[in-house]
Order: sequence, then structure tokens, then C-alpha cells
Amino acid sequence: MPLAVELKDVSFAYPGGPPVLSGVDLAVRTGEFVTIAGPNGGGKTTLLRVALGLERPLSGEARLFGEPADSVPDRFRIGYLAQRSRLGIDAPATVSEVVAAGRVARRGLLKPFGRDDRAAIAAAIGRVGLAEQASAPIQRLSGGQQQRAYIAKALAGEPELLVLDEPTAGVDVDAQEAFGAFLGELHDALGVTILYVSHEFGAVERFVERVVLVRGGIVYDGPPADLPAHWHDPSHVHP
Repeated sequence: MPLAVELKDVSFAYPGGPPVLSGVDLAVRTGEFVTIAGPNGGGKTTLLRVALGLERPLSGEARLFGEPADSVPDRFRIGYLAQRSRLGIDAPATVSEVVAAGRVARRGLLKPFGRDDRAAIAAAIGRVGLAEQASAPIQRLSGGQQQRAYIAKALAGEPELLVLDEPTAGVDVDAQEAFGAFLGELHDALGVTILYVSHEFGAVERFVERVVLVRGGIVYDGPPADLPAHWHDPSHVHP
């Protein structure tokens, strides 16, 4: 099966700082649902940024869809929800307007939306269960609904790879569980490759195929069922 993400012997450090990653090897096959977990400051978000071509490694190689990660054509193939994605609190945009912005990368900035674009936007909104709120200002939605709207924005471009960085930060346990179940259903329905990055992974543990634990490097990569019990809290992970 072709690889969506591949890192080979990757090391990284920010200018003037100590190494953040060292000797990282990672291969994510097309269609997998993988969580990347680890303690805060352990390097998981940096690993993600290198994998997406947003940072260049000091050494090693990062590839997306078989291409160098920092020069992949057709970036719309990637739906990326960064940490704490949100609009300004007074932004008047509706759910439909926010989701439509996710279609621009595929359609092009200056081209008007056609029938296929409008259908993709509506389908993305429906997929996350917000069809009845499509015309509502996004700031009037609950936190969980807003997060679903941003997922719909990422889906509007019909990506092959969906990347979520700390998508449940600041929400309660029940909301995390509901979000994990939603992602499991989404993965089953679309078959899209999902990378879920979080300092904890309890919300998606029942749905992911692999857990990758990061602390300066990869200290575990395998099925959740085989994860040592004391590593279920990534703050206890030791290199």
C-alpha cells in the first residue's frame, strides 16, 4: 500500500536550541488512522510540522505522497486543522462561509465556485452534522460545534490526508469521547488517512490502528492493545 507520510532518520532543532527530534523513522500508509501522542514539549507537533513540510529537518528526509514534503504539489490533498484553530471572537462569518474557505485551495483563489464546489461544501457540513446550523454565525455555536465546523472546512477540499493537532484541547471528557467516535465514523465512511496529534489519546484509542508515542524520538509505534500500561499516560513516557 502506498505511503501517505514518510520520515527517514529525521532530526530537528530550532535555531540556537537543543535537539527536539533525533533519528525519527515513521511510515503511515494510505488509509490508516494514527494517533501521535506524547508529553507537552516532547516534539509531537514539531514532528507533525516536519512531516507536512512546514519545517525542514536538520537531517534526514520527509515525504508526503512520495514527494518531498516541502514541495508537494496540490496542497489541497492535505486537510490540516492546526492547534487552537478559531476565528476572531467578533468575526461575522457563518458556518457555510468558514467551510467554503477550505475549498479555496482546490478551486483556486480567483475562480468562482461551481456546482461541484458548492456540493462539496454542503456535503462537508452535512458530514459533521451541522446542516441545520449552516447559516448560523459560527461564534454562536458551542465549542464542540465550532470544532466540527473546522473539521468540515478541512474536509471541503476533499483531502486524502486529514491532520488534527490537539483538536480536543480544552474540552471535557464527554466531548472528547464524542469527538473520538465521530472521527472513527468519519474514517470508516471516507477511508481518508487521519493523523490525530494529542498529549493524550484516550478519546480515540478504540478507533485508531496505531499509537505513535514521541519524546525526542519515537519510543513506541504499534497497536493500542500492545501499549505498556504505564505508557497510557504519555507524561510518563521515557526515552
